[in-house]
Amino acid sequence: MSRQLFKSTAVVGSMTMISRILGFIRDMLFARIFGVDAATDAFFVAFKIPNFMRRLFAEGAFAQAFVPVLSDYKEKDSRQALKNFIDKTGGSLALVLITITIIGVIAAPILITLFAPGFLQHGNQYELAVQMLKITFPYLFFISCVAFAGGILNSHGKFAIPAFTPVFLNICMIAAALWLSPLMPEPIVALAWGVFAAGVVQLLFQFPSLIRLGLMPRLKPGFSDPGVKRIMKLMLPAIFGVSVTQINLLFDTLLASLLTAGSVSWLYYSDRLVEFPLGVFGIALATVILPHLSKNHAAENPVAFSKSLDWGLRIVLLIGLPCSVGIFLLAEPMLSTLFQYNAFGWNDVLSAGLSLRAYAIGLLGFILVKILVPGFTARKDTKTPVRFGIYSMCANMMLNLIFFFPLAHAGLALATSLSAFFNALLLLKRLLKEKVYRPGKHWRIFLLRLILANEIMALLLYHFVHSPLWSDWPASERILQLVIWIGLGAVLYFIALFSAGFRLRHLSDN
Repeated sequence: MSRQLFKSTAVVGSMTMISRILGFIRDMLFARIFGVDAATDAFFVAFKIPNFMRRLFAEGAFAQAFVPVLSDYKEKDSRQALKNFIDKTGGSLALVLITITIIGVIAAPILITLFAPGFLQHGNQYELAVQMLKITFPYLFFISCVAFAGGILNSHGKFAIPAFTPVFLNICMIAAALWLSPLMPEPIVALAWGVFAAGVVQLLFQFPSLIRLGLMPRLKPGFSDPGVKRIMKLMLPAIFGVSVTQINLLFDTLLASLLTAGSVSWLYYSDRLVEFPLGVFGIALATVILPHLSKNHAAENPVAFSKSLDWGLRIVLLIGLPCSVGIFLLAEPMLSTLFQYNAFGWNDVLSAGLSLRAYAIGLLGFILVKILVPGFTARKDTKTPVRFGIYSMCANMMLNLIFFFPLAHAGLALATSLSAFFNALLLLKRLLKEKVYRPGKHWRIFLLRLILANEIMALLLYHFVHSPLWSDWPASERILQLVIWIGLGAVLYFIALFSAGFRLRHLSDN
């Protein structure tokens, strides 16, 4: 079981890594071409709103509700019943998405006012954000349909195509930045059109795989269908349960719009670096583990269910903890290497570095939430994550008030990180209390080995990496030095881990 999970996670992770690397190239171009100013802040907000709703509804609530119900049909019903369920779900989803998209485009001025009220003080920035949101909002329709197709493919063990699909977003936005932006009166608007084009391309990319499976949906609205009703019932609470982190990040953007110009962009670039391990590893693992948990629950196999969760938690700590430590200690070198060119200066590196360290503190919490929430939704329990999600949101708002004034944008990132850990702790405690998750053997020695290896790696990076030097080096030297130190840190970490007695079999030590 653990070998199959590891293989699937590796496939998704490798595909996602290609996308994330292209994403870094994309962001390097953005920093080089557009810099950090009011216009970039306007684009990031216009992009974040549909992207936020995508993560909230498509990758969040819909995926968590759709996959368990789809697994039930796949395990217990006929092929024709499965196809009818997919057709009616697809038709109902498309109708809802079209309605939301039309409303979103019309209400763009209101949405910008709600999500970035600070822009109202700067008329041109506000108008630019509204203009770009009208272009980017239809992305929600296309990418939600992509998530629907991805859920079908993932449930049938086809993980590569859905995982590779985000590559096209980066390709389209890079093309827009390089070739379309010089042709536009307001160059930044080209990026909004790149987002729109990416939605279309990503959806079309799913079609051949669905056709080969014989599950290409024929859209039939079916809100009265029992399966569709089950999804809708599960979706409403799951919206909060699985996407609390995204809601908290949006709160950060709202408050950051009230700060000095560039604050939204600093948060964006630091968030992008944290999103790399979160996407390559955390989301990949969550994508793979949900169908397995749903299958175990449908087969009424609680032992396999618990073992899947145990394996997921062990590998989260094995990879997530050193990533968190490494990002915290290499914040400025990473930002300098990737973004400090032309319009993005050393002061921007220092400012973004503050929020990057704050996000790095919460990286493990972000990933744990991604893994623990499926432990509930796979059992069709979406109410518990909702309640804990609301508690976490309240904690985040209080922490924002505490940290906002003394730490500015970095305080917003720190509040989000701490609230993610709070949410993860509540989820884990409930799974243990209900005995849904029964920890495997030797957790104490496993944790001690991890702590020792991370301490050794941290000592190396803390004593030998000096951030201010990065600003004086050319790009080639920065890249070389960053690769060397990341490589040395990773090698030392695993040498220390294996020297302490860790072996791969300990990941499934039940």
